[in-house]
Amino acid sequence: MAHELYTRTNQKIYFAGLALENWRRAEEKGAMNAPGLIQAEREASIFHLYGALLSLCHEIAGYYRLPDAAAPRAELLLVRSAQSSSPSPELAELIEMAEHSETWLAQLLKANGGLFEPPRAPLKAKTDPTMPLIEAVSVGEEIPALGRDEVESWRRNLKELALRFRESLTEW
Repeated sequence: MAHELYTRTNQKIYFAGLALENWRRAEEKGAMNAPGLIQAEREASIFHLYGALLSLCHEIAGYYRLPDAAAPRAELLLVRSAQSSSPSPELAELIEMAEHSETWLAQLLKANGGLFEPPRAPLKAKTDPTMPLIEAVSVGEEIPALGRDEVESWRRNLKELALRFRESLTEW
């Protein structure tokens, strides 16, 4: 594999596509272990899309020779303070999207952060002291709000953004 920065971005976008395809298959088959497979592929998709975003940030930072071009997390490059030292229109656009919670980029960053949070039981007040302390729960009760179509749109948007940015980063 070439040691160009864009190759890692392409690879991560491709891996996200593979995870999304496996997610689709798991939904279609409806096997006994489908919920586990779907969750695994959802997390793999988010992981690879975040990696593609980080790689895209590395591409941009490398092109402009920014001092923090090898930042280990995308959030370190997607802050206004990083932008103030060496302005770049591509990073400025990414920062703008990351700051608005309704954008696909902010949602991707939030979903990636959610991968590292422990599971939380829903908060509910216990009203009757005679209620049992141990309660039976089903693993299938928790249905995540994040669907495959939404993650696929994130992948499409990221791919289009990378291609558009590369056109502007190309030296003629």
